[in-house]
Amino acid sequence: MPDTYGYEVDDARARDTLQAIFDGPVNCLDTSNNYGFGRSEQRIGDAIRERGGLPNGFVLSTKIDRDMETGRLDAGRVRQSLEESLTRLGIDSIPLLHLHDPEHARDLKEITAEGGALDELFKLKDEGIAQAVGLAMGNIDIMFPILRERPFDALISHNRYTLLNRAANDMFDHAANRNIAILNAAPFAGGVLAKGSAVMPRVTYQLADDKKLAPVRAIEAICVKHSIAPGALALQFSMKSQRIASTVVGISKPERIAETIAWASADIPKVVWDEIDALGFDSRDPEADRDYKAG
Repeated sequence: MPDTYGYEVDDARARDTLQAIFDGPVNCLDTSNNYGFGRSEQRIGDAIRERGGLPNGFVLSTKIDRDMETGRLDAGRVRQSLEESLTRLGIDSIPLLHLHDPEHARDLKEITAEGGALDELFKLKDEGIAQAVGLAMGNIDIMFPILRERPFDALISHNRYTLLNRAANDMFDHAANRNIAILNAAPFAGGVLAKGSAVMPRVTYQLADDKKLAPVRAIEAICVKHSIAPGALALQFSMKSQRIASTVVGISKPERIAETIAWASADIPKVVWDEIDALGFDSRDPEADRDYKAG
């Protein structure tokens, strides 16, 4: 997804990364119909076929997406998107299926109205094609009302509960009270908290100037002072919340898997969290000014 992350991953590296994921302790992988315009699911499907099927107990998550040319996301598109995903992945059903990015569809009413995309999503669960269903999107102002109205099993929110931003906090409280599994994605704010502001000067997928990078650099300074990797701090911030069932991180090369697992168990003293708390955070939509591109 070079338009989103600023770099590409070739087929060989993707294959090695996926095999390392399936060979390791990770038991959940999240993708989507439109990630890489289908390339993500195809690569994952190739890896699954190469292994003779999903490992036992492995949770694969994918998403229903709008038609990328027209923006259509009605009930018919739900079925079409699912069939595209199952064909690419080479499976008959999906453990966890989300409706994805309704804020970017052509008409929200196609999604929320009676007989619309959400009704069709829950039909897929009733039919056993999806074992669980969720809502995955960014804009909290649209997401939270939808979440209140439906009995979702799970949700995915990205970039809105990180060291830099807590826009999803109230929504997470609501979801936790209803026993909706919270999958918190992008704890590295699009990668900058993992790779560093000097290497990847982008915040939430956008090139960032010194003003926008200032909070990142403040976190980095604390990490240098205490000899802690910023990635470990960012990851554990999400993991230590009792509300969050799983933290979803992007992985684009095999060695990142071992590194991420090490970050998850790194020792972080309380004084570090106290210093982080003193920095404060933003609660506004982190993508309000984003130049959105799907690829």
